[in-house]
Amino acid sequence: MQARRIGPFTVSAVSLGCMNLSHAYGAPPPPAQAEALLHRALDLGVTMLDTAALYGFGANETLLGRALKGQRHRFVLASKGGMAGVTSADGVKRVIDGRPEALRRNCEDSLQRLQVETIDLYYLHRWDKTVPIEESVGAMADLVRAGKVRALGLSEVSAATLRRAHAVHPIVAVQSEYSLWSRNVEIGVLQACREIGASLVAFSPTARAFLTGTLRDVATLDAKDIRRGMPRFQPEHYARNLKLLDGYAQIARDAGCSMAQLAIAWVLSRGEQVVALPGTTSIAHLQEDLGAAKLTLTPDVLQRLDALINRDTVSGARYNPATQAEVDTEEFA
Repeated sequence: MQARRIGPFTVSAVSLGCMNLSHAYGAPPPPAQAEALLHRALDLGVTMLDTAALYGFGANETLLGRALKGQRHRFVLASKGGMAGVTSADGVKRVIDGRPEALRRNCEDSLQRLQVETIDLYYLHRWDKTVPIEESVGAMADLVRAGKVRALGLSEVSAATLRRAHAVHPIVAVQSEYSLWSRNVEIGVLQACREIGASLVAFSPTARAFLTGTLRDVATLDAKDIRRGMPRFQPEHYARNLKLLDGYAQIARDAGCSMAQLAIAWVLSRGEQVVALPGTTSIAHLQEDLGAAKLTLTPDVLQRLDALINRDTVSGARYNPATQAEVDTEEFA
């Protein structure tokens, strides 16, 4: 497996986002299937696993803690705080809270669920815009000094916010959506990462399955699938986006790879500081995704991809207005 650097860590260029195993895309797989996938990922050379307090409202961290106990030395462990489930009379709700006391509590809860003493890479999952980023990152820096966390990252932030945070404590990674059809990080974050020496960890590199070619009918999505609330997955937008896939499939055939592999290889081609973070519940898809690390795309293939799928040819916004208000990532004018 090709390796890349994130701060003090060496990780597999294609690592594994674990959200799918507990959260977001409908009913999660049975525990035995999820555990088998995690074990297989490590056996295939994945050396970074990414989770969060939010995923399954703690269930994902609990899964990793249970399934990988005794194997901590085999992987870099990344998790996130600042957005978690809070129990109320109406049930468990997602809450963004970047106050120092909330971040300390999130971290302690995560350590307990993960059954570890230290989290390697700890992200601020969302910037709580009611709290100065300097205050949130300052609290996270205290976690580093206490030995509970080894390095810090941010998720879905702008270049300006990244620089402000980095002035308080070194930020070694920014996690954001990045794929052929989600290029917001190219406005400023990717360059800011280069300037400060941070890595860009690209989640959803296959565009939430769009670029795999396997999702042809959005009506088949589970009722609780988060894609149902995303504009570009709405029927009218998705019908337009599907017209891009025939040309995309032809490029994949010409490159001698699957459509998923082409999407991930394109992300990896964006620079040595970029790590791809696909997620899956299928071992077969996992093996397919990891094959992307062996590909080198030619300049002709890259040019054809950029011309076919870009911010001007994709229909629909990335997030709905309510979700967009929760992120700090720059938007194209």
